[in-house]
Amino acid sequence: MAIASNVGFPRIGAHRELKKALESYWPGKSSEMELLSIGKNLRRENWTLQKALGIDHIPSNDFSLYDHVLDTAYMVGAIPARYQPEAGDVTLATYFAMARGSRDARFSGAAPTSGSGAHAMEMTKWFDTNYHYIVPEFESGQRFRLSSRKAVEEFLEAKALGIITRPVLLGPVSFLLLGKTKTPGFKVMSLLDSLLPIYAEVLQLLKGAGAEWIQLDEPALILELGAEEEAAFIQAYEYLRSSGLRFLIATYFGGLRENLDWVLDLPVSAIHLDLVRAPEQLQEAIQMAPGTLQLSLGLINGRNVWRTDLNRTLALAEQAAQRLGRDRILIAPSCSLLHSPVDLELERNLDSEVLSWLAFAKQKLEEVVVLTRALNEGRTAIQKILDRNRETTERKQHSPRIHNPAIQQRSARVKPEMFHRKNAYNIREQAQKAALQLPLLPTTTIGSFPQTKEVRALRAEYKSGKRTLESYRAALQKEIQETIRIQEATGLDVLVHGEFERNDMVEFFGEQLSGFATTENGWVQSYGSRCVKPPIIYGDVARLHPMTVDWAKFAQSLTLKPMKGMLTGPVTVLEWSFVRDDQPRESTCRQIALAIRDEVADLEAAGIRVIQIDEPAFREGLPLRRADWKNYLEWAVGSFRLASSGVRDETQIHTHMCYSEFNNIMDAVAAMDADVISIEASRSEMELLRAFAQFRYPNAIGPGVYDIHSPRVPTTEEIENLLKNILQVLPASQVWVNPDCGLKTRRWEEVRPALSAMVEAARHCRQAHKENSSESVQSVPAAKTTR
Repeated sequence: MAIASNVGFPRIGAHRELKKALESYWPGKSSEMELLSIGKNLRRENWTLQKALGIDHIPSNDFSLYDHVLDTAYMVGAIPARYQPEAGDVTLATYFAMARGSRDARFSGAAPTSGSGAHAMEMTKWFDTNYHYIVPEFESGQRFRLSSRKAVEEFLEAKALGIITRPVLLGPVSFLLLGKTKTPGFKVMSLLDSLLPIYAEVLQLLKGAGAEWIQLDEPALILELGAEEEAAFIQAYEYLRSSGLRFLIATYFGGLRENLDWVLDLPVSAIHLDLVRAPEQLQEAIQMAPGTLQLSLGLINGRNVWRTDLNRTLALAEQAAQRLGRDRILIAPSCSLLHSPVDLELERNLDSEVLSWLAFAKQKLEEVVVLTRALNEGRTAIQKILDRNRETTERKQHSPRIHNPAIQQRSARVKPEMFHRKNAYNIREQAQKAALQLPLLPTTTIGSFPQTKEVRALRAEYKSGKRTLESYRAALQKEIQETIRIQEATGLDVLVHGEFERNDMVEFFGEQLSGFATTENGWVQSYGSRCVKPPIIYGDVARLHPMTVDWAKFAQSLTLKPMKGMLTGPVTVLEWSFVRDDQPRESTCRQIALAIRDEVADLEAAGIRVIQIDEPAFREGLPLRRADWKNYLEWAVGSFRLASSGVRDETQIHTHMCYSEFNNIMDAVAAMDADVISIEASRSEMELLRAFAQFRYPNAIGPGVYDIHSPRVPTTEEIENLLKNILQVLPASQVWVNPDCGLKTRRWEEVRPALSAMVEAARHCRQAHKENSSESVQSVPAAKTTR
């Protein structure tokens, strides 16, 4: 019989219980026991739900208090020295210090000063998703040891409930490939020999606990791999096969391509294939699979919210079953449902037609069960379900709510000159200097300021009808006014209004554009306790009315300093939404770009001289295979330029990017032609900055000088030292000074001293630069004059 399988379930809870528990625990409002109890309850709910739905292979150890890659580093003892306590074993405080940084001086090497404690580990994007993982740190002579039995403990938790799960581990080779080393010339793959015994130890513990199947996630298998990496995978699974367990290797986010033949020959029981991203690999896999190998067919989209076309998808499953036999088939989502909201049944206010097109994690598992049942019992057993599904699919394809001829015609009429500013950057730079009159090393922030519980309460009261629009606007205007006064008192040069009217940097715009739907509970995890609620793009996109102009005008009226207009760029709106799947993504992105272009024009007309169009997801959208980059970069760069190029020379266009690897796409980033780009740099210890410096990025750049994702407050001295390092690789005339991301998730008691330290550090460096320049001039001998 075919097996109904799942490869991972959302961790946060249907009502974001984990987020609330973490944000209560971190400031000390609740205990460690309370946090762990909530985690245990969530796991129980997830397992029992999946069992009730009819899933045969239910995952365990897919739950995490922060991040599964961090969990793996913690499990194998890859804990950098700065987090090692001076005495005693590593604890939950150690785990969260690795994730978030800490002001706690108990960690080794920390001095008891206001800036003491440990910096957080680097964080970056999980392949091409908006999920962020903690980057493992490796060094020459790295020693691994079993530091956590979480995988075993959670298997036993489920077993006590009468549920035998399939524990999930991040595979050893992908774990190493996702990490970094600071040791020059050191190859992390050389650590495989010392890492594998720790994995073997975990596997033996799981076997002793009663596990039969183990899921080893190896997403790196879909990348372009060299001979060394291929050998490492073969070595790893030859070594681990002696455990006697049945292994399922899970691949996702793309096809195996040239890796398919040798991956199918690995000594494992099953291979999971992403047949949503790469359906073309199924036929070859069927033909090449050894006679004992089972195939897990990832047929249900784990990364989007549309109902599956069951009739078309079942045809793929039937082809596999006819060739291999049902007993060698597992039916599953394409990847972990971590990237999907939990339950569509919680949506009470979505339009009924749009609702009929959607499926969240729970509904996706129902689709898994339906397809499995059809394989095992025949189509007739589910014919009514298939008929209803066909009707829904056909209605969606022809719905007038999806297709708007006027929007499509405008997109088709875009002219080449709309992708270019009137003049080159060197000319614009002079016009902007004259218009803005900013000092050397100008200071600013990325956009958002703390969304306090009071601000969130205002929004909730307005949405529930307890507060009128007039009262709501007045309260937000007060927040804006107070925030501007704080920025002025701090000494920032270019101000922002704080974005208090915005629930999310993408959802806010989705609520005001045609072709979008927004949800009440469509939350997904971005990192740690940070959850986002992506809007759903179901149809053609256009701006219905000005979206930010009134707020920007009001804020500018309160200060003589430049006020940034704050927008989200077209690529980020696309990437951080659930996107329609009935047309190319670049077509949707162009429609969004035209909507943003309209907003940029209105901001400029309203007197806003600095406009920031954020593109933090620009790198995220890059295909995982280099061979596929060219087409994406062409339309992504084009979309940004289309959105930003309709302004005068003296209007300064900013953009922001963060937590991504830019080294190999610097030419594309430069081609975006933003006047100023701000980037994350502090958490990666200036690694991104080095890429911009080596490339000789032509326009202005604001390297983030402190990590806003950590509660740790930097000192003036720390930031000043960082700025000095920056000024060794970039000329002062090119540099802006800013945090590495928005301040929405931080508290005011962290924000105020951090920004004060940043501004003071900029003043010190500004003065030092002035003095050095003066000394240089004085050191030049005076020219002799003749009469």
